Amino acid sequence: MFRQAALRRLARPPTATPSMIRVSVPRRTLFSRKQKPSGRAVENLDVRRISQQTEEYYRNRQIFLWCGTIAGVVSFIYTAWKLKVELSKPAKLDTSLPSTDPLNAPNAADRKVVVHDEDGREIVPTGNSTVPTFPRTLDLPAYTAPITATTPDAPETLTTQTITTPTGTTEYTLVGLGLRTVTFVNLQVYVVGYYIATSDIAALQNALTKKVNPIATTLVPGEREELRAALLDPAEGEATWDELLAAGIPARSAFRVIPVRDTDFHHLRDGFVRAIQAKAGPATMADDTFGEAMRQFRAVFNRGTVPKRKELLLVRDETGRLSIAYDAGANKKEGRAAGRQLIGVVEDERVSRALWLNYLAGKKVASEPARKSIVEGIMEFVERPVGTVASQVVPVVNAKV
Repeated sequence: MFRQAALRRLARPPTATPSMIRVSVPRRTLFSRKQKPSGRAVENLDVRRISQQTEEYYRNRQIFLWCGTIAGVVSFIYTAWKLKVELSKPAKLDTSLPSTDPLNAPNAADRKVVVHDEDGREIVPTGNSTVPTFPRTLDLPAYTAPITATTPDAPETLTTQTITTPTGTTEYTLVGLGLRTVTFVNLQVYVVGYYIATSDIAALQNALTKKVNPIATTLVPGEREELRAALLDPAEGEATWDELLAAGIPARSAFRVIPVRDTDFHHLRDGFVRAIQAKAGPATMADDTFGEAMRQFRAVFNRGTVPKRKELLLVRDETGRLSIAYDAGANKKEGRAAGRQLIGVVEDERVSRALWLNYLAGKKVASEPARKSIVEGIMEFVERPVGTVASQVVPVVNAKV
């Protein structure tokens, strides 16, 4: 029994103590590999949170871009507005110049600039690339020839239009000019300039000055503003010009029309006829004499094409007679001479008056830029004493173009 217990104790393994435990730690040498951890890293991904963060990022990015766009547009508009305000301010007077110097006038910045071409002639820039300049002055002969002649055999026979050999020419001075456009897309048609016989400017000065101040010989700034407002007013401006033209003031004037694109006489005629009918009114249009004058006017434009840059002149003399001249340029093949040729005359004064009103005044004019330019030219006339010829296009720049 004791023997069996002793054998069992010998067969039992000894109890391990801390001093008896040995831990086998692998040694790492220069050529041994780094042991990878036996465990695997696990991350819990929140798909909903990631989706919300992505949406928030793109939303903030879009808001930032829209804010930048709006800020850019607002700054552009504000800069353009500030620039317009600065440009619209009157020019500051140069204190180094005397008060009587025309360059020191309050509206000197609005005056048209005159330059000299290669031949030394004074020209005025139009701002149009096709017709870049207009001459400051024109020398025109007296166009005198009736359009019809009455004979017993042919009471309505048209006669050949001729130019009476003039004993001299008359100088006409440019008052204002502008571009004629049509349709809602502002299709450019022609550049038109208004000329007045230089010797007739004094009568226009006197009439307009007396209209504002009967005892004045020149208008002060406040009176000039009153006259400008009256001429730009549709009803009052038309009444003023109608009264002046009916009285023969100015006695001689002309409109110079230069197309900026190829057109024809029929197209120009239709525009002129509509303008005359609108300005003449139903009572005048019903008059038989006026109707005959309109038939004569239409007959003058029964022609072909009008290439761009060719000159058409509408001249009104002291009796109100309308003379129409055209410069087609020299053409040896057709035997056509260079220079202005008279193509027709309309005797009835009411035709030229209605045509003039189409450019000078009214609610709707052929060219608003031309009307405003003409009014500014008139303002420069009346700021000088009556009897002096004001230079309405200053300063004169000694430059070559």
